[in-house]
Amino acid sequence: MTENELIKASLSKTMALCSRREYCADDIRTRLKSWGISDNGSEKIINILYKENFINDIRYSKAFVKDKFIYNKWGKVKIAAHLKIKKIPPDIIKTALDSIDNEDYIKILKEILSDHRRFIKARSQYDLKGKLLRYGLSKGFESDLLYGLLNETEA
Repeated sequence: MTENELIKASLSKTMALCSRREYCADDIRTRLKSWGISDNGSEKIINILYKENFINDIRYSKAFVKDKFIYNKWGKVKIAAHLKIKKIPPDIIKTALDSIDNEDYIKILKEILSDHRRFIKARSQYDLKGKLLRYGLSKGFESDLLYGLLNETEA
């Protein structure tokens, strides 16, 4: 199979993939590399996918943020870090994160902290707050928000 035929076959395969679910350019680039497509061929395919709107970073970012927030209950810090790894531009990341409603965000944070609280064995209130803080940070929530919430519940 010549390189042009390989590129055409890979293009139709990636179009089929992108029509089923959202992918970012980095995901597609990784797939193409695993299929043995050259970097030059990958860029050609990705440019076509952008032109035909099979790949759209804004659409992908919003879907990613929504899924990770609702289903995985991740905070904005963790979501932003994962989008950054996928080479999404910072302005698009910010726009996608702004789509999260602040009331829902705090509600989810309170929910995961109260759920996790039931499984914690702490010797003191200080120890309990430390463990809840570490858990909240591991889920990707902002430290100032966690401090405020943990201090609020103590009073």
